[in-house]
Amino acid sequence: MLYFIPTPIGNLEDISLRAIRILRECEIAICEDTRVCKSLINLLNERFDASINISKFIPLHTHNEDDFFTNLSDDFFSRNVAYMSDAGMPGISDPGVSLVRYAQKNDIKYEILSGANAALLSVVASGLCDKEFVFLGFLPNTGRDRALAIQNALNLAYPAVIYESPKRILGLVQSIANLEPEREIFAIKEATKKFESKFKDSAKNLVQILEKANLSGEWAIVISKSDKTATQNITKDEILLLDLAPKVKAKLLNKITGEDVKKIYDELTKA
Repeated sequence: MLYFIPTPIGNLEDISLRAIRILRECEIAICEDTRVCKSLINLLNERFDASINISKFIPLHTHNEDDFFTNLSDDFFSRNVAYMSDAGMPGISDPGVSLVRYAQKNDIKYEILSGANAALLSVVASGLCDKEFVFLGFLPNTGRDRALAIQNALNLAYPAVIYESPKRILGLVQSIANLEPEREIFAIKEATKKFESKFKDSAKNLVQILEKANLSGEWAIVISKSDKTATQNITKDEILLLDLAPKVKAKLLNKITGEDVKKIYDELTKA
């Protein structure tokens, strides 16, 4: 049996009794990072006398997925196997999704345990979501793809949840403030840990707050929903006024006008 086991996102006490019981029954742990996984097992054994005795730790991440699945033996899942991501729910911004698909394709029995999840925690803590929201995970790091992703998040009819690193959190909020300074944003860092911090304000005010804050730690933000129900409500003139590269503007204009991207780009660069 293959078990997908959520791990604490900060506070070790968030591990469930069921997760500990299942881990006791597993011989093998497939891990996003074997060092993190081994450290967690050691802490659970020390803190809670968990008596977990996994004999083999195998890495599975975005760089070794092909080799991992190619080298799997037919009887690998005849034993109890745990999959554990570094923190939180497996399969959410995580290589575990490829293992789920493999199990489905090869008729392997699997179970997903419930547990810690940073996205849901952020949604509830934000007070910005009545029911529906959109999870965007980590945005592209740089360039036009990132600019487009930020614009997309601002155009959604539902609150958007984004994960971000301490190196890029201020830049992300600044980019939002440049486009929509009054858009309400909730941000949380180091969720469930000793130095958990929450912030909620307009984008322009949040920039000033974060400029003075300690940004170390992992972040999640929730962007309030757009007051425009669809991308089509955004006018061509509004896009032309945005501080974006011509290629990015051309793609956005293509979405609402249907005109050829190259033709739009040529017109923008001639202006």
